[in-house]
Amino acid sequence: MKRRSKSPYAYSEPSPNRGRGYDSRKSSSFLDGINYTLAAICAGIFILGIGVGIALSSGQASNSPNVVSREVIDRAAPNPELCAQFGASAIVSDMRVFITMNPFNVYVTQPNMRPGCVLRRNNWSILEKQNLVTDQDVRQCKNRMNTFGFTGPLEASPKIECIYQNDSAGNLFLNPPGSTAPNETENF
Repeated sequence: MKRRSKSPYAYSEPSPNRGRGYDSRKSSSFLDGINYTLAAICAGIFILGIGVGIALSSGQASNSPNVVSREVIDRAAPNPELCAQFGASAIVSDMRVFITMNPFNVYVTQPNMRPGCVLRRNNWSILEKQNLVTDQDVRQCKNRMNTFGFTGPLEASPKIECIYQNDSAGNLFLNPPGSTAPNETENF
């Protein structure tokens, strides 16, 4: 009988370090001690924390100085029911610009922001019935294809002005360069 030759591979011989209960995996790794269930629970808590943080930071407080939605602007408008039915609520910015020619510089005052309302052209009769605009005001505004906007409640002394709808610049938030502009659905 022929004897078998010794195998050249080390795996066939028992290692001196191997004893009973020896685990061949590395025992120094941090991840070895973490259970998959524990990792899933930690990940779930992390995601839940992010969700709660987003919900709390985007929620509205009634006395918050931030305007975060169209509904807040609609409620703050003068005569909100009338404005929603016959026009649109607006944020009115009063600002003055000073331009010097020599040297050429532009100076701007701090804008004053307040709620306002823009009436549609076919609803000017509301202002006429309350004697807030004259026939001459209506004629001048109509000749320039403009409309009326106001700040302050109509029952008190509102500031009413003939305003022009300026679409020349477009809305760069909705129309980034290179994209096509959406069609206007509402002209005032």
